Amino acid sequence: MKEKGLVYWFQDLCKDYNEIVGKKCANLGEMFQIGLRIPPGFALSIELYRKFIRDTGLDKGLERYIKGLGNLNGAGIKIFEEISRKLRTMVEQKEMPATVREVIINSYHKLSQTHGKKNMPVSVRSSGTESRPGMFETYLNVTGENELIATVKKVWSSSYTPRALAFKVNKRLPIMADELGVAIVKMVNARSSGICFTIDPVTGDNSKIIIEANWGLGEGVVSGSESIDAFIVDKNELKIIGSHVGKKSKCVVQVDNSARWVNVPSNMQNIACLAMEEVVEIAKTAKSTEEKLGCPQDMEWAFEEGVAFPDNLFWLQTRPAKSAYSKAHTASSAEVADRITSTFREIDVSKIKGRLKAIKFKF
Repeated sequence: MKEKGLVYWFQDLCKDYNEIVGKKCANLGEMFQIGLRIPPGFALSIELYRKFIRDTGLDKGLERYIKGLGNLNGAGIKIFEEISRKLRTMVEQKEMPATVREVIINSYHKLSQTHGKKNMPVSVRSSGTESRPGMFETYLNVTGENELIATVKKVWSSSYTPRALAFKVNKRLPIMADELGVAIVKMVNARSSGICFTIDPVTGDNSKIIIEANWGLGEGVVSGSESIDAFIVDKNELKIIGSHVGKKSKCVVQVDNSARWVNVPSNMQNIACLAMEEVVEIAKTAKSTEEKLGCPQDMEWAFEEGVAFPDNLFWLQTRPAKSAYSKAHTASSAEVADRITSTFREIDVSKIKGRLKAIKFKF
C-alpha cells in the first residue's frame, strides 16, 4: 500500500494509487506514465477529505443525521432530494480548516506560477474509488482561491446527490461510502474537443477508430445535445475512410469563470472542426494507447488554441471501451461501404486545412 499523503501531482501517480486519490486521478497519472500528453494538475487525496470532516467535526454530525434517517428502502425521489439538500448543506457550509485550505491553495499557487498566471483556470473533478458515471459533479473554469475552496467542497458534497443516495440505498451501501478524491486540472483553452473509441461501440468492429468532435470544450460532444463532426479511421493504415460534418450551431466554451453553451459563428457551423492531420494524430495516439493498455479504449481529447501542432493535443481521459457486442465484429467491406454511404459524407480535406488556419476561435 502506498503512503497516504494529502496532495499528489499527476506525474507522481499511477494506477496503484486508486484507493488513495480515486480512479480519475490515478488514471491521469497512469496516462502520464505511458506517455500521453495530459493537462498539468494535482490530486486531493481521499485522506484530505477525511481530514476535513474530522477537523470540522463533520464526520460525527453526518453520522448522527444519517443514523436518524432509519430505513430508507423504498424511499421516493422527494425524500432523497430532501436528504441530499441537508447533507450537502452540512458539507458546503463548513468553513475549511486552515491546515486543509493551506494544502490546497499552496498547490494551486504552484500550478498557477508554473504556467505564468496569478489565478490559473482549472476544472475541479470528482474522483471516487469506484466508477459511478454521471453520479458526482465536475466544475469547469474555476479561478481564484475562494472559488476553488468553495468548489472543492461542492465536489465533496456531491457524494450525496439524490442519485448517489438512491444508488447506495438500493445497493445496500453505507450512505457515507463514497469518499471522494478531487482532480484539479489546468483548463485547456480548447479550440476543438471530443471523444475517440478504438473500437466501434455499436458494431464491436475493432479494426476501426471512431472520432467525434465539436468546437470548444468536450461537454459539447459528450452531452449529445448538438450535431457534431464524426470520422472513421482505419486502425491498421491510419487513413480516414469515412466522415460526416454536422451543423454545429452551439458549443461549450469558457466564459466568465464558468463554461456554457454559446452560438457558433455562422462561418464555422458547417466546416469540420478538425484538419486531416489532427484526425490522424488522434487515431495514431489512440491506437498506441490501446496497444500499451491491452484493450480497446474510450478516450477524451482536446486541441489547445494557440499551441503548435501536434503539441496542442491533450488527453483528458482514457478508460476501457464498451461496445454493444461482447465480441469484436469485423464488418465485411460491403458492410463498411454501406455504413459509410448511409451515415457519412466525404469532405474536402484541403479546404478544411485552409479554413482551420484562417479561423480565429473567438466568441
